[in-house]
Parts: sequence; structure tokens; C-alpha cells
Amino acid sequence: MTPRILARGLYIPFFVIILGLMASGCGVNNIPTFDEQAKAKWSDVQNQYQRRADLIPNLVETVKGYANQEREVLTQVVEARAKASQIKVDASTINDPAKFKEYQDAQNALTGALGRLLVTVERYPDLKSNQNFLALQSQLEGTENRISVARRDYIEGVRVYNTELKTFPGLLWASTLYRSYKPMETFTAAADTARPPTVKF
Repeated sequence: MTPRILARGLYIPFFVIILGLMASGCGVNNIPTFDEQAKAKWSDVQNQYQRRADLIPNLVETVKGYANQEREVLTQVVEARAKASQIKVDASTINDPAKFKEYQDAQNALTGALGRLLVTVERYPDLKSNQNFLALQSQLEGTENRISVARRDYIEGVRVYNTELKTFPGLLWASTLYRSYKPMETFTAAADTARPPTVKF
């Protein structure tokens, strides 16, 4: 084998390696990477909402023991929780505006109902000093904070992903290699549920 043929044989793999490095350096992997990061953050949002939903039955039972006359408010919380739990969500929800809005509206309704329940507790000093209620209150407060953080992280993840789809060179990759990747939906603050319910007494 002549030195010239040998040199040509070495150039081809070297050229392929250089091409691969250049492609990876120009953001060809950004879209799937940002997509996976946003989906992971979406899973955390769902996890925190589920944690809140799991706390609610115990909270309702505790309040009922002291304030059974607050049936209307208790019923609203139970119904809002049931509605929020019935909405089936998965990774495709974040690309479907209608499904995402339905999920967000149900969670906002639950937040509002839960806020009304916690306001009624003010009228029951015995309930406010109950150890079980105090423990649930603390867990709920922590969960509301986790929901807020998870939503903030998800919103940031979606911002990064959606920006990549709309700017160069991501726009180039989105129109060629990643046509199936669609923009993701993000949370919007409802006027009456802009803040989590106050659970400090």
C-alpha cells in the first residue's frame, strides 16, 4: 500500500470525526436535550400536584371533625380534587394547548377551593390548635412552595426549549431533523389564583 493511499484512508475517518464535532458544536443536539429537560420538569410539576391531592382527603376529614357545618366549602374542595384527578395527563399534554389549559384550569379551581377552606378555618380556634391539622397545614404549605418552584422551573425549561425552536441554528434543525418537535405550553397566572393559598394562621 502506497503512502498516498494510506494517507487518503486516514483522512476519511478524521474528516468524519471533525464533521461530527462541528455538528455537535452547532447545536444539533440542543432541541432533543432541551425537550427532555422540559419534560423532566413537567413530571416534577405533576408530582407536586399529586402530593397536594394526596394531602387533601386527610385535611378535609380533619376539618370535618371540627367544622362539619362548612359542608359547602368541604364539598367544593372534594369536587375540585376529583375533577383535577380525573384529567389524564402525559408528556403530550405540554404540546396540546386545549389539554394543557384544561389541566391548568382544574388545578387553579382546586387551589381556589382549598384557599376558601383554609379561610373558613379562622372561625375554629380548636381546629387551628389541633396537632393533626397543624401537621397537615405545614405539609400543605411546603407542598404549595414546591408547586411554585416546580412551575417556575418548568416555565424556564419551556422558555429555553421554545426559544431554541425559533432561533438560529435551532430553527434550522427544527425544520430539517426535528420536524416532529412542537412548541410546549406554559403556565399562565389566573387573576384569582395568582398566589398560592395562605396557610399561615
